[in-house]
Amino acid sequence: MQAIELLKLLCESSGVSGYEENVSNLIANAFKDLTDEVTRDKLGNVIAVKKGDCGSSNIKIMLAAHMDEIGLMVTDIDENGFIKFSTIGGIDPRTLLAQEVIVHGRKDLFGVIGAKPPHLQDESERENAIKVEDLAIDVGFSKAQLEELVEIGNIVTIKRDFIKLQGNYVSGKALDDRAGVVTMFECAKELKYLKHYSDVYFVSTVQEEVGVRGAITSTYKINPDIGIAIDVGFGATPEIPKEYALDMGKGPGITIGGNIHPKLREKLTEIAKEYNIPHQFEIDPGPTGTDARAIQITRCGIPTLLISLPLRYMHTSIETINLEDIKSSAKLLARFISSITQDNLEGLLCY
Repeated sequence: MQAIELLKLLCESSGVSGYEENVSNLIANAFKDLTDEVTRDKLGNVIAVKKGDCGSSNIKIMLAAHMDEIGLMVTDIDENGFIKFSTIGGIDPRTLLAQEVIVHGRKDLFGVIGAKPPHLQDESERENAIKVEDLAIDVGFSKAQLEELVEIGNIVTIKRDFIKLQGNYVSGKALDDRAGVVTMFECAKELKYLKHYSDVYFVSTVQEEVGVRGAITSTYKINPDIGIAIDVGFGATPEIPKEYALDMGKGPGITIGGNIHPKLREKLTEIAKEYNIPHQFEIDPGPTGTDARAIQITRCGIPTLLISLPLRYMHTSIETINLEDIKSSAKLLARFISSITQDNLEGLLCY
């Protein structure tokens, strides 16, 4: 399967934080022919293991990318059949107005999110950002009809087709972070042609958007020697200050900061230069807000790296990415994994 085909399949599937079953099945199926074993843990993380092929080794390298997406949850159905909702994960309410959605009840229902027309808004309403409580989903049913199909607590996802833009760009929902999952998939394909001493754990984590929960439990179980999170960074657009932006199409951002092991980061950069793999740097002195945060502080501490795929319009339904950045990231990860041996591991992990 090609990267773009898997990305389309995953992004058009539903998998809101805590409700990832649909997308996890697709991921498990995709990895089964590239790895030696695919399992799920009790929280729902999908763990695909590719054994080292250079003899006996105790080295474990864990790659992690989260499969969950932001979404909505039904909180009420009013007397006129309008569905009220709350958000799951970090959603800007301004991006929800006029969206098409799927309400995942006893059966999937198509709906739209509406609000008061501008003609009827007073001055204060026009000047202030819209709030979630002012929005409602309209599926066209009465309350009685809806109550046969929808319950409080049902999940709602944005309906958005995955589309190809010009050049190597694609756009859709949930590219944060299913693009990271596809990067792991491409890395597994690259490793078929490289010798590697380490056992490699490709972990598609759950519930990252609501507290990096899947990374906590999976890292504790695996207890890797090296952990590498793959997530998205802020792709350059006119409104983003340059110091926070990553250029699209110029490779992954190698993160520098307290969340990151300095010697491993130096080794990763060395590999990128040695193989002429496009890369850039992302400065994040804090805990990064990604799975890397959880990986680093699990058990007695795990030496951790983070690479960020440049992504435009994060946490909207039109997230946009350059496919070349996925390919560059996969090559970098595969070459890095191949470079880790029993002879150099201890030196790399020392401060």
